[in-house]
Amino acid sequence: MNTPLLSIQGLTKAYPGVVANDDVSFDIAEGEVHALLGENGAGKSTLVKMIYGLVKPDSGTMTWQGNAFAPAEPRAARGSGVAMVFQHFSLFDALNVAENVALGMENPPPMRDLAKRIKDVSENYGLPLDPDRTVGDLSAGERQRVEIIRCLLQDPKLLIMDEPTSVLTPQEVEILFQTLRKLKSEGTSILYISHKLEEIRTLCDHATILRLGKNVGECVPAQTSARDMAEMMVGDTLQTPTRTAQDGGEVVLQVDDLSAASGNPFGTSLKNISFSVSAGEILGLGGVAGNGQDELLAALSGELLTAATAVTIRGDAVGNLGPNQRRGIGTLAAPEERLGHAAAPNMSLVENALLTGAIRQDLTKKGFVNWKGATEFADQIISEFDVRTPGSDRAARALSGGNLQKFVIGREVLQDPEVLIVNQPTWGVDAAAAAAIRQSLMDLAAKGAAIVVISQDLDELMEISDRFGALNEGRLSELRPTSGLTIDEIGLMMGGSHGMHVAGEETVEQEASA
Repeated sequence: MNTPLLSIQGLTKAYPGVVANDDVSFDIAEGEVHALLGENGAGKSTLVKMIYGLVKPDSGTMTWQGNAFAPAEPRAARGSGVAMVFQHFSLFDALNVAENVALGMENPPPMRDLAKRIKDVSENYGLPLDPDRTVGDLSAGERQRVEIIRCLLQDPKLLIMDEPTSVLTPQEVEILFQTLRKLKSEGTSILYISHKLEEIRTLCDHATILRLGKNVGECVPAQTSARDMAEMMVGDTLQTPTRTAQDGGEVVLQVDDLSAASGNPFGTSLKNISFSVSAGEILGLGGVAGNGQDELLAALSGELLTAATAVTIRGDAVGNLGPNQRRGIGTLAAPEERLGHAAAPNMSLVENALLTGAIRQDLTKKGFVNWKGATEFADQIISEFDVRTPGSDRAARALSGGNLQKFVIGREVLQDPEVLIVNQPTWGVDAAAAAAIRQSLMDLAAKGAAIVVISQDLDELMEISDRFGALNEGRLSELRPTSGLTIDEIGLMMGGSHGMHVAGEETVEQEASA
């Protein structure tokens, strides 16, 4: 048997109150795409951080091409041939592509030489990039290309990718997969982390499944159904979300000719957006990241003030009301950036529950906080949304990304809003948690809430939405019933092939055949 590129034997890492990795062992072969699967909090992030030199294991060993491997820092891991593309991009918007790439290199060459290398490598791997473009002007897919090219310039033997397709259109996903297959053919190994199990089945050669920090099994994804992999991850039968059919209710949320400048110099201004959402309806809005999603959520939640009549709730103009006033009338929101926007990192879960729950949960009186009530509310969120944490006194930053996401969504859903706007509700959460979150949104709609779901997960939008629209450059396409739409049509709408508006199915068909 050939010596594996990386062999992991008995890695263990514990933190106060939790064992993140418990005697984990597996091998990654040369030229293999190896998936690492598991629920949120299963230990995936801790494991790859040990491989990349960000975390030191308590016990266990690693070998790299048969030699002892224990990187003390990322620089040492990179020197051995390990590169990593993180889920959250580490780029400076105000710098251009070449400058961002140079910042990630130990000894960057002169800028002119580096720009040529970026062009050559990016074109060779089917990810063309202009080294002179400002990163703040790039789409999410192009930003990811910067991260990947920065890694490829290191000529890595192992490329670690964490949720690489969460911000990509279907067309961009296929381009990425072509690149990864080319790397594989050249002998590069890839450790691939994703909750999108059909992607795992399409791309990966082998999969290791973690549950509660332990290696609970391996499989060949192409020979294993997505449902079977999900049930290996959770150790139980996976529940499929179901929804009770709703008759059309009265219009609750009305948006008329909404235009607003982005508060972010690299953001996207909203341009003449109009739509309505009825009681019991879920409106799904897709779009490549950076096309006005954050601005739309801000305008609907009250963070971004507009003309009063641009947003109405049950006929009352609210466009000029701030977030707390809108919460008072039942309009709640869960933004995409969970740590820093949806939750304060250094505050406890009790304090974070209080931040948006104070008004509707009646947690303050005459300037005093009802801490008992706030604690009970936080504990209710943790219990009903299966948030894995030792207790509600823990800081938000101590939770894994997926568990914090469950807390944020649960905090808003349990306040029984009349209008709920969520951006990327299941971003970075495992299959079981995603199913639970989607079920909670559908149950809320069944109670009569009007819900706007902004997401880059097209399967999610197809599953739970009644109607669909695509955001592109701050404009919204015509809304269409979700039933009957194909993924290809939606992908074209998200990519802007529809132009400013989609006149109807005929237009999309013409674009698709062009």
